Amino acid sequence: MRFHIQQDSDIPASTQLNNQICFAIAARHYPPGHRLPSTRQLAMQTGLHRNTISKVYRQLEIDGVVEAIAGSGIYVRDNLTKREFKKSFYSKDKISKPPDQEAKKVIDNLINLGCTLQETRDILTNEIDWRIKCGSRIIVSTPREDIGASMLIAEDLSTTVNVPVEVVPMEELEKVLSNSNNGTIVTSRYFLQPLEKVAKQHGVRAIAVDLSDFQKELKILKELNAGSCVGIVSISPGLLRAAEVIIHSMRGSELMLMTAISDNNSRLLSLLKASNHIVCDGPSLSVVENTLLKNRSQLMRLPQIICAKNYLSIETINQLKKEIGVIN
Repeated sequence: MRFHIQQDSDIPASTQLNNQICFAIAARHYPPGHRLPSTRQLAMQTGLHRNTISKVYRQLEIDGVVEAIAGSGIYVRDNLTKREFKKSFYSKDKISKPPDQEAKKVIDNLINLGCTLQETRDILTNEIDWRIKCGSRIIVSTPREDIGASMLIAEDLSTTVNVPVEVVPMEELEKVLSNSNNGTIVTSRYFLQPLEKVAKQHGVRAIAVDLSDFQKELKILKELNAGSCVGIVSISPGLLRAAEVIIHSMRGSELMLMTAISDNNSRLLSLLKASNHIVCDGPSLSVVENTLLKNRSQLMRLPQIICAKNYLSIETINQLKKEIGVIN
């Protein structure tokens, strides 16, 4: 993936680069454990000073998105612990041995490590109980200021994962877990680090899910004629900010770009009046369509609507389903 910096933009170059790297990681252009371009490579690609790039990488490391390995480079942080996202022994596409043989192998390995049969039983029972506890519900959590991101994640999961899904702002998560400390906390990679601390205190786990790469939508935007006006509508302020930076870095000043939260009626109407193309998330689609219908007489033309229905990647949903025991 190449990064593009618009030098004449009002958005600081470091912010442009930070947001583009975060999006690339969240959409798995750079998967966990992947080595990121060096400061020298990014300097040649973007025209930024290496010190600026180093500061961006340091901030990403503080945020828990990447990790620096001395003498090796900058890597996407692998947030998956040994417990998380392991491929099932019994998945349909890979059955190595019958389950009873696999179980015997695990028991033999623990005994060879010096465990007694009682200790082995306790270890396996605790692990199974812990997994059942974590699979009882999904708590989707992001900061209150961008609770729309949680709603987008929950929208995708509630229709595909057969366990209860609830949305809880990060600021209220401690209280919720104090009342009932079971389930799995799900968030985006942007917010994983603070949630891991809360999860650890309450004996649950926090898992980051990966976003869609939005290749279909980005391809359409790349091919629009210069001078087109594009409106972006979402329930998530964070998604709007990221989209603005990504599109601006991709097309610069060639496109006029407007954004609106779907419940901001006046701004949404202004956006609909000005835009040739509207890109919206699934929950915003009906709001956009109803607003167009009610205000048809005020519009010179109807914009083309492009709905990004999936916020999460199919792969990350399937991984999560396997981890909580919902195997297709």
